[in-house]
Amino acid sequence: MAIVVNLDVMLAKRKMQSKELAERIGITTVNLSILKTGKAKGVRFETLDAICEVLDCQPGDILERKEESLKY
Repeated sequence: MAIVVNLDVMLAKRKMQSKELAERIGITTVNLSILKTGKAKGVRFETLDAICEVLDCQPGDILERKEESLKY
């Protein structure tokens, strides 16, 4: 199982840059970058809620679960 972060897609749809989103939700651009690249170990519901509020979207628009293919 893999969780894919589609934050770049939502930012592009809203014509917003990462820096502006980070400022509006009160996190650093570095932490937002870690989240965008899928390298974060977790995300606070408070942060996810703030992202969804600013981008006017649902958590499912940002996070997606994909099956990983088996590697032999």
